[in-house]
Amino acid sequence: MKRILPVVFLLSLAVTGFAQKDKDNIMRNIDQKEDLYSKTALEIWSYAEVGYQEYKSSEALQKVLADAGFKVESGVAGIPTAFTASFGNGKPVIAILGEFDALPGLSQAAVPEKSPIEGGIAGHACGHHLFGVASAAAAISLKDWLASSKTSGTIRFYGTPAEEGGSGKVYMVREGLFNDVDAVINWHPASVNSASPGTSLANKTGKFRFYGIASHAAAAPERGRSALDAVEAMDMMVNMMREHIKEDARIHYVITNGGTAPNVVPDFAEAYYYVRHKDNDEVKDMWNRLENAAKGAALGTDTKVEIEVTGGVYSLLPNETLAKIMQTNLEKVGGYTYTAEEKAFAEKLSTTLGKSAMSLDYTQKIMPYEMRAGSASTDVGDVSWNVPTVGLAAATWVPGTAAHSWQAVASGGTSIGVKGMMVAAKAMAITGYDLFKSPKVLEQAKAEFNTKRGTDFVYDPLLGNRPPALDYRK
Repeated sequence: MKRILPVVFLLSLAVTGFAQKDKDNIMRNIDQKEDLYSKTALEIWSYAEVGYQEYKSSEALQKVLADAGFKVESGVAGIPTAFTASFGNGKPVIAILGEFDALPGLSQAAVPEKSPIEGGIAGHACGHHLFGVASAAAAISLKDWLASSKTSGTIRFYGTPAEEGGSGKVYMVREGLFNDVDAVINWHPASVNSASPGTSLANKTGKFRFYGIASHAAAAPERGRSALDAVEAMDMMVNMMREHIKEDARIHYVITNGGTAPNVVPDFAEAYYYVRHKDNDEVKDMWNRLENAAKGAALGTDTKVEIEVTGGVYSLLPNETLAKIMQTNLEKVGGYTYTAEEKAFAEKLSTTLGKSAMSLDYTQKIMPYEMRAGSASTDVGDVSWNVPTVGLAAATWVPGTAAHSWQAVASGGTSIGVKGMMVAAKAMAITGYDLFKSPKVLEQAKAEFNTKRGTDFVYDPLLGNRPPALDYRK
């Protein structure tokens, strides 16, 4: 007897078939523009502009999006290099984040041995040149699908500067730029492909400036009041404080100005501090103790102190509803393999990684889904406490490479970086497709989000009400 399949089952197969065809077309759209995306990413890599100084990088991304038909609004949230680019109308509003700042002191050529670029002052050691372009590529492919399918909804790209210590996204959140967003998609360069959800450390940063009195250090030391003494006294107290903070907390500092000559009592000195912990409230408490140490150091050295909070970010709030969809889509996209030339580059660079080196075939794999605890910080955290947010990592670096290293700069300036960027772009784009097509998933993600935040949650930015720290890298 001939078996007759239920009508509902047949319709389900048809819907699934249409979805796969749509996703294939979305990914093909990205592949067709690979030359443009590769060129733009490597241009931004060469600019290597630091936080809030990314004028050329921001302009390059804005042009790509404007040329694709997006409405671009620049200079948002009081930040000259921040922008949004929107297409479509109504709900849902799906956001994609893009970054583009570089790190100071990490200039490096795209070669597998340490080789700073002559005259270079910064480098893309966290791959944000790839981050911004992959996100733009995903947004453009979704825009093209929305237009051709006449699907309702809005795709919005956020150009977010100064992630590296400048907390750019926090000001954008604070200004209400995410208030109408239903879900946020983002990614980050890495040395493996993964969509596992995870946490990060909340972080607060700032500069402690001490003012003393200059004098001849030998002929009239009694007339002087050393600002450097105050910095050192603060550092000593903070280092003693480490015994009395949570074991998994982090405190880092550098002395950015300690005077000019040994025979002149320094009338100015400055220390730059970071504090981190997974708990946002714990970070607030540690920072208050740092401020007390600074005030005590000033009192004890008869100097004055000025404190400037330069940044502050929340921990990441993971959303497993969205992460499971991202995992499925990343597995659909898959990884990539090296060409002979890329393999030779990777093998040579891998010898510089020591015990951290990993098998090169990790670029071909998708890491298994698991909840992970991160030890870094990101201003995506503040976004995630205001809107359900999902992210992924893509292998843009030789496996085993650490972020903020010359090896990351080198890999990111080659076709290896571009290949990983394309993986990320496709996975984000087809995840966006699922969110546009699945109102129920958005409802479930929002329910999880509300449960994890708690009914009494009130967003209070760690950086307070200060204006954007536009000169924090100057």
